[in-house]
Amino acid sequence: MTSHLYALCFDANDPRRLARFWAGVLDGELVDDPHDSIALLPSDDIGFRIRFLPTQEQKVGPNQVHLHLTSTSLEDQQQTVARALGLGARHLDVGQRPEEGHVVLADPEGNEFCVIEPGNSFLAGCGFLGELACDGSQQVGYFWSEALGWPLAWDQDEETAIQSPAGGTKIAWGGPPLRPKTGKNRLHFDLAPPVDGDQHVEVDRLVSLGATRVDLGQGEVSWVLMADPDGHEFCVLTPR
Repeated sequence: MTSHLYALCFDANDPRRLARFWAGVLDGELVDDPHDSIALLPSDDIGFRIRFLPTQEQKVGPNQVHLHLTSTSLEDQQQTVARALGLGARHLDVGQRPEEGHVVLADPEGNEFCVIEPGNSFLAGCGFLGELACDGSQQVGYFWSEALGWPLAWDQDEETAIQSPAGGTKIAWGGPPLRPKTGKNRLHFDLAPPVDGDQHVEVDRLVSLGATRVDLGQGEVSWVLMADPDGHEFCVLTPR
């Protein structure tokens, strides 16, 4: 049986502050995580935790993953932007054109996210956290489809997207040109085998799909650090 997406993890210089920001934006419940972090519990339309892990490293360059939030109307979009700004976000210029309907923001630690305009057909029915938009290749989209057992929701012009059979948040990869990777990613996925699964068996399965083990000097830990075919890190946890 395949692993499930247990969490999206943010490396944070101030995990509690960043967790409070995202809890305010997503209207979620925070809990202390037993593994040196704080977590935002999943809602029905998201399906995975958002964990905030302590780091001393400062953010450098754009993230490989950023969040897309949906809107039901222009008023709803404006309210989301205003709420985020009030919680500590700021507007961000990434070269977007004035005629584009989405609003680009950065959270208090500079992590990029977008508030998408109403009527976006690709995100119809996805819930408030509509998409995890990733820099990545078509090949890596195929890898994650197999890794999570999520079918392709889009596969065209070297762009791919997957979605859980239960619906909810999509994960999408924008295809070339890919940005050069510089250091460890600020956001990564945590996967977990089901309670009756085996971590080592799952790691071997992911290697057979194209993943690799990664050694960043983590020493003896309960999780296994891996990289997908594009070289982006993720963790395989113990069954849960």
